[in-house]
Formats: sequence, C-alpha cells, structure tokens
Amino acid sequence: MRPTDNDPFDLGFDAADEFTTGAGDPWRSSAPSLTPAGGFEDPFADFPPARPREDTAPPARSSQVAPPTTRPTPQARPAQPPAPAPSVNDYDDRSLDIPAGASSAPAPAYDEPIADSGLGDAVIPRITIHAFCARPETAALIEKAAADRRMSRAATIVRDGGLEAAVDYYQNQPTPSLVMVETLDGAQRLLHLLDSLAQVCDPGTKVVVVGQTNDIALYRELMRRGVSEYLTQPLGPLQVIRAVGALYADPAAPFTGRQIAFVGAKGGVGASTLAHNFAWAMAEKMQTATVLVDLDLAFGTAGLDFNQDPLQGVLDALSQPDRLDPVLMDRMMVRCADRLSLFAAPASLDDDYEFGADAFEEVTQKIRGAAPFVVLDLPHVWNAWSRRVLIGSDELVVVATPDLASLRNAKNIIDLVRGSRPNDAPPRLVLNQVGVPGRPEIPVKDFGEALGVQPSLVLPFDPKPYGQAANNGQMLAEVAPKSKAAEGLEHLARLISRREPPPAQKTSMFSGLFKKK
Repeated sequence: MRPTDNDPFDLGFDAADEFTTGAGDPWRSSAPSLTPAGGFEDPFADFPPARPREDTAPPARSSQVAPPTTRPTPQARPAQPPAPAPSVNDYDDRSLDIPAGASSAPAPAYDEPIADSGLGDAVIPRITIHAFCARPETAALIEKAAADRRMSRAATIVRDGGLEAAVDYYQNQPTPSLVMVETLDGAQRLLHLLDSLAQVCDPGTKVVVVGQTNDIALYRELMRRGVSEYLTQPLGPLQVIRAVGALYADPAAPFTGRQIAFVGAKGGVGASTLAHNFAWAMAEKMQTATVLVDLDLAFGTAGLDFNQDPLQGVLDALSQPDRLDPVLMDRMMVRCADRLSLFAAPASLDDDYEFGADAFEEVTQKIRGAAPFVVLDLPHVWNAWSRRVLIGSDELVVVATPDLASLRNAKNIIDLVRGSRPNDAPPRLVLNQVGVPGRPEIPVKDFGEALGVQPSLVLPFDPKPYGQAANNGQMLAEVAPKSKAAEGLEHLARLISRREPPPAQKTSMFSGLFKKK
C-alpha cells in the first residue's frame, strides 16, 4: 500500500534507494574530502546523546589499521590484492566532538530472533557481496550466513578492516552489487567515511552498514544519504540474510510462501498420502491458502486422491519455467477447494521427464509466490533436483516406518539436511504404520534416539480409513474425522503453520427459524 500525501510517517525517502546517485546529488557534492582542513561539523549536535549499553565497554583503538585480510567463503571468488591503508586513519576520534555513548563496544553474543512470521524466506539472487568487518566475530557471522542455503547463489567475500578499509579498497576497484561495512566509530566519523565511500561507489551499488549505536536520528540520516539498511548488534545469521533478501525482494510479490517437502525414507511408507492429507488440513482446518505440488511425474497419485482429472500442470511448468507467471500458473493449477490448489503430475509413462535441477528450482521458487504454504510431494528418488529441493525447503518432513531400512535411510537424509542447513531447524520425523500385527518393529523411542530427532507424529496402523479414502477420492478427515490419523495430521498442521485454527462459529438454536426457504 502506498502512503498517502498526508501520511505522518512518510519520511520522504525510500530505504531501497541506490547508495550512489547522479552528479547533481547535493549531499554527494558537499561531501568532505579524506583530509578535511577544519574538522567535522556534527550533524547531531541538537540531539540528545544515545544511551550507552550497560554491559559494554569501549575497546582500545590501535593507531594503525592492518591491511584488510580476505576471507573467501565457499561461494566467493578470489579477491584482488588490497590497496595501502587510507590517510583517514591519521585522525583520532578524541579530537572530534562526538556525543558520549557513541563510541564502539565489544562484540556481543549472536542470538537468533525468537519471533518468526511463519512464512518462507526469499532466496538471494545471483549477486556479489563484499563484507568489510571490524571484528572477527562479525566476520565469522557473515561467513556463516554466506554458507546458508538461501545465499547459495550469491558470491560473498569477507574482509577485515571495516568501513575505513572499504573506502581505501575501492579507490581503484569497481564496487560489487552489495557492500556491507562494519564500523566501530561514532556518528560523526561514520558519516564522514560514508561520504568518502560514496565518492568511489559505482551507480547501482547497495550499502548495508553494521553499527553500534541504536539511534533513530542516525538511522534517518543514513537513509537520507542513500544507505540501503542499517543493522545494529547483536546480530544473527538469519537477520543478515533477511536484511539482504529484503533489498532484492520483488515489490510485486506480496510474500514468499513457506515450502514444506514430504519425502519417504523408502517406498510404500505413505509419504504421498500424508502429504495430500496434510495439505488438505492446512487449507480446511487452518483455513489458509495452500498449494499442493505432486513432483512424482510418472506415478503421482494427487489427482486420484482428490478425484481430479490428471492435468499436466507440473509437466507444463517444468517445460517452460521462464514463462511461468501468475496468470499461466493459475491456468495450470486445479482448484480442489476454496483454499487448496493442486499442481498435478501427468502420471503417465509416455515421457522420460528429463529436467535439470535448475528447472525444478525455478518452478518451485515461483510457486512459492502463489500461496502462503506450498506442500511438495517428493518421489522416492535421489538425483540432483531432489537433493536441491530437499535442502532448499523451509520445512522437511521425513516419513518412515519402524523398520531397519527406514531407520538407515531416514538417518542418511536427516544427517545430509542438517549438515547443509546449519541455520534451520532439524527435519521433522513422522512414524507411520506403527503396530502392524505380527511384524517385528523398532520401538519408537529407540528409533528417535538413533536419529537424534524425536518423532513429531506417530500414526498407528489402521488400513480401513486409508483404503476407503483412497478408493473414494477423499481425505481421511472426510471419511473418518475422529480417527487418530486425521487428528494427528491436524496437529502436524498446527506445528508447521505455527498457528491455531480459527474458532468455529457458534450457531443459535433459533437460527434455523429465520433461514430463507
């Protein structure tokens, strides 16, 4: 929603504006040089000093700054050698009129935010990121964020030296898509160094500043000067990733849906059946828009379970992923209920379905903009695209039966996903078909301890409602609403959606008397 002209909160700037502007920019033309003759003019002289942190103390500053050390991440490209240290290091903050409490503070502990919107996080596009960190803790934090699945496309290079090193480095080097700089200085010197950085930044470069002072006046001044984002300590990897993702988010997309992938530890464990019923529970019980995507192109059963004609929705999307837009997507999907849409598989053996991992990734990313929750039914196969979809999903549900083969395969899947997603919650385990008469089984407790993951849901062996629902093209909750399977899937929907179902509307005993006949 665009703010109106009389909006009292419209500050007259856009936080996503480019850091550098044209030659006629008044703040850029008036920026001080690296060696000012008459000192600095404090732009915050009329503001009260920022309140210092009680648990921090300013560290000692060295008289010289060492040349920036390059820390390439796994996605980074080799960096060019840095230039000599800038002359601005000769200035000492003690000679400047900086408000009390605006000095640097030791690095705090990095804690992840507790609050979460429950939706998915956008994937960072293919950009180049340079991070200049003043502290080793911040450098380790950026490296951890760069190794995250959401930043797999970006090339990130981490260097030491902070904002001063960035000003010196780009004197003879082109600037990348995004520059992240950390500073331990107060507001006055920070603005001076940013003015110097603006003189060497290329048009289109975005700048994110990591500072120490949580001051609204400083934040507004940085936004006015074209800084894309200002972050303060303490920080966590997900906060950094989401801040970068917000800079490159599509303004036409209202959200990024949460992608939930269901995969079976082996064939026949019921992963597809649970995925379809889970998607129905999300739409009907949680009353939230949901899209079910059947990725088992040859043998998918989503069309049968929902009693729908087997359209080739997924096949058409994979055949032309670059043309997939909201209008074409709506034509390819089948509406199963008011809030549930289906991307059905062709379920035909007329084709070999040879699609690359990039096509699957592009299609699933575009579908995430169609609904707040997207449920993927993955076949029991292992190749490049299935591995990428597993790792790239926001939630992963591993369905297994209490036997040795499922235990081994589930452990392999969970260990792989845990190692590839260090900043995400571990996969969820669902034990299905527990208590088959006459079958030796691994106890549920031992199964969970062997995997290091306690089951989120344990479903008993009850073939009658499953068979009746499958043969009728219905869901378990429609056939047996009081069954343990239907109640368990609703519980799983609450856990993953992180919300409670809306209260049922109460009807009066006299409401039937006033109905129109």
